[in-house]
Amino acid sequence: MQKTILSNDGQWVAYEINPQEGDGELVVEAPATGRRLNFSRGYGAQFSADGTYLIAKIKPALEAMRVAKKQKLKPDKMPKDSLIVVKLADGQQRSYANVASFKVGEDGGNWLAFLTKKEEAKKDTTQKAAKPKKPKKLKGDLLTVQNMDGTETFLFENVGDYAISDQGNRILLAREWLRDTTIVRGVYAFTVRTKATEALDSSSVVEVYTNLTLDKPGGQGAWMSSLDSAKAEVKSFSLFLRDFSKKNNVLVADSTTKALPTYYTPSEYRKPRFSDDGSRLYFGAAPLANPSLKDTTMLDDELSRVDVWTWNDKRLQPMQDKQRKEMLEKNYWAVYEVNSKKVIQLGSEILDDVDINFKLNNTYLLAKSNTTYQKMSSWEPGHTDLYVINALTGQNSLVAQDVLGRSEMSPTGKYVVWFDERDTLWKAYDRKMTTLRNLTKELNVAFYDEEHDTPDTPNSYGLAGWTPDDRYLLVYDRYDLWRLDPTGQDKPLNVTNGYGRREKVQLRYLKVLEDADFIDPSASNLLHGLWEKDKETGILSWKSGADPTVIIKEAYSYLPNSVAKAKKAEVYVFQKGNYAHPNELYYVKDWKQPQKLTNLAAQTDGILWGTSELVSWVSSQGVTLEGLLFKPENFDPNKKYPMLVYYYERNASSLHAFRAPAPSRSTINIPYCVSNGYLVFVPDIVYGGGTPGKNAYDCIVSGVLDLVDRGFVDRKNIGIQGQSWGGYQTAYLITQTNLFKAAMAGAIVANMTSAYGGIRWGTGLSRMFQYEKTQSRIGGTLWEKPLYYIENSPLFYADRVETPVLLMHNDADGSVPWYQGIEFFTALRRLNKPVWMLVYNDEDHNLTKRPNMKDLSIRMYQFFDHYLKNAPMPSWMSEGRTVIEKQRWDMKYD
Repeated sequence: MQKTILSNDGQWVAYEINPQEGDGELVVEAPATGRRLNFSRGYGAQFSADGTYLIAKIKPALEAMRVAKKQKLKPDKMPKDSLIVVKLADGQQRSYANVASFKVGEDGGNWLAFLTKKEEAKKDTTQKAAKPKKPKKLKGDLLTVQNMDGTETFLFENVGDYAISDQGNRILLAREWLRDTTIVRGVYAFTVRTKATEALDSSSVVEVYTNLTLDKPGGQGAWMSSLDSAKAEVKSFSLFLRDFSKKNNVLVADSTTKALPTYYTPSEYRKPRFSDDGSRLYFGAAPLANPSLKDTTMLDDELSRVDVWTWNDKRLQPMQDKQRKEMLEKNYWAVYEVNSKKVIQLGSEILDDVDINFKLNNTYLLAKSNTTYQKMSSWEPGHTDLYVINALTGQNSLVAQDVLGRSEMSPTGKYVVWFDERDTLWKAYDRKMTTLRNLTKELNVAFYDEEHDTPDTPNSYGLAGWTPDDRYLLVYDRYDLWRLDPTGQDKPLNVTNGYGRREKVQLRYLKVLEDADFIDPSASNLLHGLWEKDKETGILSWKSGADPTVIIKEAYSYLPNSVAKAKKAEVYVFQKGNYAHPNELYYVKDWKQPQKLTNLAAQTDGILWGTSELVSWVSSQGVTLEGLLFKPENFDPNKKYPMLVYYYERNASSLHAFRAPAPSRSTINIPYCVSNGYLVFVPDIVYGGGTPGKNAYDCIVSGVLDLVDRGFVDRKNIGIQGQSWGGYQTAYLITQTNLFKAAMAGAIVANMTSAYGGIRWGTGLSRMFQYEKTQSRIGGTLWEKPLYYIENSPLFYADRVETPVLLMHNDADGSVPWYQGIEFFTALRRLNKPVWMLVYNDEDHNLTKRPNMKDLSIRMYQFFDHYLKNAPMPSWMSEGRTVIEKQRWDMKYD
């Protein structure tokens, strides 16, 4: 289930139910009356502002797309989406074919606009032409503007861009020019009240009109235009604004605007946006691109191609290559003051990250800069300088240098706050007083992650939000919410009364309205709770100064991001599920009686789910650990079962999370394994001392042996499986113990010494930071701690391996270079150890193509079933699979 939305009045709920493979459906439901409408292949639904209509797109049938692909149709000939408009009162609907997009007013109006893809005219085969003319290439598409009941329709041809105001009362559209027609390229406004269309800007010399936008009430519009061809290498844009109560356009900015830096022009790569009150128009500005210096008199094969890596480059060449589009389209925030007609440049190459609150439209803005630290981000990421920018003047002032930790500006712009990871304190900068205050210095409370176990500084538990007028900020410790006074006058206050720590429940505020700016502690608020002892979750109500009250607590996983409220009604939706029950959708008018809307569990009838339970044991280092144990259906403690062990960091808190049966992207599917007679054990792993391999061994092996001692695990038939960081640990474990009869490891790091200086090709980042600061947990450079890198590298102990191992490492892995898998495979092959490696072509770190997921699932379970259940060895294992057999599509599963 995906993409749940509520109508503003809370009377209707829409959601998508999409299978892993096949056509989905859109469901629209009125819970109070029980009315339900189903639309096969529906998606992207939106309610009209008054909740009387639903508009959605309909995908082509999956089989129709499959047939078109087999016919190798060009993109413009492929089946297209259609549009439905549904009157909810009686279910009447209209549909339109070949629809590219639609827009409706977010906050009002009963009109919609949608763009229909034009189709090329079919050739006349009845007449013999002397010489066929080259058909004209169509420009733009057909825009339909229509009231919701379909009684009034206006058509506009050759439209390339359009926008509708949030109030739904005005539509802007840009039309393309087509020879031999009366249509003139330009920007036009359609006003719903008068049904009139007005030409705002039309010119035969303008080549491009783009980035149309309107303010919320529809009283102002803006757009960009260029005299340069759309195909021009360098384009210069002008930004215009029209107040619809006046007759003339205002040139906001172009390449001659003195308020912009020299050679800057409005950027086509950032759509202008009005502040909610309409007093400002924000837009991006960027320097004109430099033209290519390529010598066009030479052939391509006469030109050299070389990357120049330089020691003082701020970003490595691979990272620049990955960010090429971002670099070419880079622009910086500027603002136009509508009343004073003044342009102010806000951002710059240094201050390239400016936070703008369009709703509250503050005078002062927070800007963040990591320019000084870009080079060192390869080994120590996260450093930032903080600035405050005056939006009326463009002047900036430095707030803090070299900040490590999350930062934000208060909603009305009075304070900049951040969690300082170095001294683990919350700090506030008073913009007016230019004073920095430590807000939690006197508290004997940890606001940092108490379970932090990497060499980096610990993160905070986060900031819940602000009370009205920026009076207080609310932050989390492990369990509770605290009220902090940015002025320093009031002492910190635990506003949940210490309930969370007493009851060992992690409390987190639920933001049920996406556009809410403040938290009112005196009102009744909702909290999400995770009880640490039994891992149950639930919903609590809370007012400041009182203990939260439990509304619901049970052995389910309540999904905090699913809780939402209707804009204009006390109506909520949420999702919950557990290991054996899919996440179902509930509708709430009374929290004592949630109304279940979906029945996804019906899809899972017949699956032998088994059970999930929390287990604990003491590691070889004397640490009490937790993990998850999944048992087959009708578990008999007097029998002995084969067991698979999977691990990745800590998972105990996910005891009640739903796990969908599905083909594998990289790891074992727990419901599948349990339903086929395996126990599955998922131990938590804790780290320290720069010895991640040994830490994993201590936690995993001690947990496995504890379960063996309970009498129901077949010690001779235990397998292990991990992916990425878990894959590394699998490779390490089989160099240290023969406890496991079979191992499957995906995307492993086999050799930390070669991986340390490698590249994460998906981002272009150096891998150094992983070892010095984050997950790989060595805590130093290769030259500072060479023995740690060697001792934690499976490759250097490959001769100790006695466990048959199946590797997967894909040739387009953007996280762990696949030569790491090759190093381990070739070492084991050289040692004549039983090893196989699956390499899925053009696949990344985890599989994305469903046929490959199915193939991995078949081979991985065949591998484990052979070693742990004595199933026959398939021929791909006994004989391999040659490139010729691959070419013949011989899968060799038999």
